[in-house]
Amino acid sequence: NTLVNEGLLDDGRKNKPSAHTVQAYVNALLEAYFFYEIKRFDIKGKDYLRTLGKYYIVDIGLRNYLLGFRNRDSGHILENVVYFELLRRGYDVAIGKLGDFEIDYIASNANEKIYFQVTESMNSESVRTRELAPLQKIKDNYEKIILSLDTGLEKEFDGIKSVNVIDWLLEY
Repeated sequence: NTLVNEGLLDDGRKNKPSAHTVQAYVNALLEAYFFYEIKRFDIKGKDYLRTLGKYYIVDIGLRNYLLGFRNRDSGHILENVVYFELLRRGYDVAIGKLGDFEIDYIASNANEKIYFQVTESMNSESVRTRELAPLQKIKDNYEKIILSLDTGLEKEFDGIKSVNVIDWLLEY
């Protein structure tokens, strides 16, 4: 349905491609390193979920070519940049799930674990509430960071750091 809605498949086809065909194409793109798959991790159950993973494209220019440039997608592009930077820094990365809440990234290696939320701006009260809520629900003592282009007025909210994503990218 997504392929048809995006205009990548002709709507007049007699049959839609089977799930196996789509999965074969996705696997080929993963093996060619065009896309990376990120698994969803249930924080409460402490296990990876079999469904609801995401895919990140290596080259945003290729995404723009295929789907057209979309100004409103800058938040997704920012998430994409952060994901690949976490991989570059040597972290294993997963999406966190805690009840109905989603944590953008759980980054871990042999020495540490960090929870990340990524958003364009923290200036709006509603956005601050939305981005803080999942991290506030986590009841462990690992570091929690919100990365944004505009961090808002404070550098910390209830022990959760608010960091400018450009500064964070320039750390290493």
